[in-house]
Amino acid sequence: MSIVKRPDIKSSWYVTSIVKGMALTFRNMIYNIFHKDEMPTVNYPEEKYEYGPRFKGSHILTVKKDGSIRCTACMLCATNCPADCISITAAEHDDPEVEKFPISYEIDTLRCVYCGFCEEACPVDAVRMGPEWQQPGLNGSSFVHDIQHLTRRPNLKGGYLSILDEEERHNSGI
Repeated sequence: MSIVKRPDIKSSWYVTSIVKGMALTFRNMIYNIFHKDEMPTVNYPEEKYEYGPRFKGSHILTVKKDGSIRCTACMLCATNCPADCISITAAEHDDPEVEKFPISYEIDTLRCVYCGFCEEACPVDAVRMGPEWQQPGLNGSSFVHDIQHLTRRPNLKGGYLSILDEEERHNSGI
């Protein structure tokens, strides 16, 4: 024989739980108003959060000492990209020592998942993920970055030397 227990009137009403939840929210709101120094929030854009050195933000194409792009158009970054947001068009270089170079290098940052696989796949340290993370724009086309934006945007101050060039400079004592 099964006994069916009827719910009493206290458990069928949710008013007490709703009032308790609202009281807790109100209490926390009053506490936060008078203890702003203890709040873990940042008042953006007046205050900006400082990310660590390992943060991966916007893409950067590094340049050589002479100012040319370090990319050799090997297509490893585009092949390794899980979002398929990198497109490269290669051409032969006039210099016989240089096999090929990119005439078009575009990254669609709206499709990018910022995983860093492109940076890891690059054998010549041409692609880096920089410390920038703010990318405002008005429409979708402003989020497709080309070679000029990736190498010589104002925040890069004329170009970003690769780690290989920095090591050479350090070893030579310059």
